[in-house]
Amino acid sequence: MPICAISSLDLRSKKVLVRCDFNVPLKGGQISDPHRIDASLPTIRYILDHGGSAVLCSHLGRPKGRMPQLSLKPVAEYLSLALKIEVPLAPDCVGNATDRMVASLRAGQVLLLENLRFHPEEEANDSGFAQDLARGKSVYVNDAFGTAHRAHASTVGVVRFVAEKAAGLLMMRELEALRAVTDNASRPYVLIMGGAKVSDKIGVLRNMIPKVDTILIGGAMAYTFLKARGVATGKSLVEDKKLDVARELEAEANRNKLVFLLPTDHVVADAPSEGATGRVVTEIPTDKMGLDIGPRTVAEFITHLKGAKTIVWNGPLGYFESPAFAQGTLKVGEAVALSGAMSLLGGGDTEAAVAKAPWVSRFTHISTGGGATLEYLEGRELPGVQALEQ
Repeated sequence: MPICAISSLDLRSKKVLVRCDFNVPLKGGQISDPHRIDASLPTIRYILDHGGSAVLCSHLGRPKGRMPQLSLKPVAEYLSLALKIEVPLAPDCVGNATDRMVASLRAGQVLLLENLRFHPEEEANDSGFAQDLARGKSVYVNDAFGTAHRAHASTVGVVRFVAEKAAGLLMMRELEALRAVTDNASRPYVLIMGGAKVSDKIGVLRNMIPKVDTILIGGAMAYTFLKARGVATGKSLVEDKKLDVARELEAEANRNKLVFLLPTDHVVADAPSEGATGRVVTEIPTDKMGLDIGPRTVAEFITHLKGAKTIVWNGPLGYFESPAFAQGTLKVGEAVALSGAMSLLGGGDTEAAVAKAPWVSRFTHISTGGGATLEYLEGRELPGVQALEQ
């Protein structure tokens, strides 16, 4: 179904409720990574430039009731600097005092509501709370793709109580990029899957096997697949309860005549500590664990990336937090970024693993949605997107 984009609305003199994803990491009360805030700045500026006022709302963390340490005050301060205008923080996201602040907004002004999850009604998609959230606003814009897989009051319930609804600029970019890799994507098509658990990626693999030509498996999840083949995995992280699933997925890939590659060498150590040093092996000793793909595997993976027209990558290929086990992720990441293919990178850990690399800007799209991206790639409907459909 078609979704209205913010660019199709007349925003003059309208109060626009914008669902953002300001769930940023805090250290000592300060924002340590503002990427998610920066991602929504174009939508906020668009509203102000087109004569509207913006009422921003978001969750932060998983509070149990009102927790001062999870206040959005640091976000309000960051927004004030980024937008070069004062962005006051409302005392709450609903209530009389907040309603008065909303009513006093003028065109070109911004107000940030306090943490939505201070109220349990948010995650319960409570109708009364959604109506309170919508009070005084005539337009709703969802720019928080990272929460689009949640049927909460601020992502679903609120749309019934506003006159107009639309997707923000970030939301539209996310959906367009995901549609480009799921609907008639250019081939050859390579899917790279990493991360810790097969169980997190079962749905993605099942849905994507018919769509792709090559699957490259790394990260800790590779050891579940290797053990399912009967390969010794030492102390590597293995989901023993998913061995049958791993066999089924590989068999399904074979039936579809895909190239399905697992690591053939490994960087191993005693444990995944930051100070550990690794060594390369082709057979993992019983007292060691695999913490990165080895150089031969890196070369094999890169060979299969050459000539690809579409590449989707979710999950780091090793324990990237330690430089000793980050090389596989970085070398494959560089090959993806410089491949010239339509490249979509998803997942917070994957993004964090390559964030400081000089070639990171060469990816076609880096998704801001972790769980939402996975669910979309699984072929599931996202409630926050469905709510925007006309």
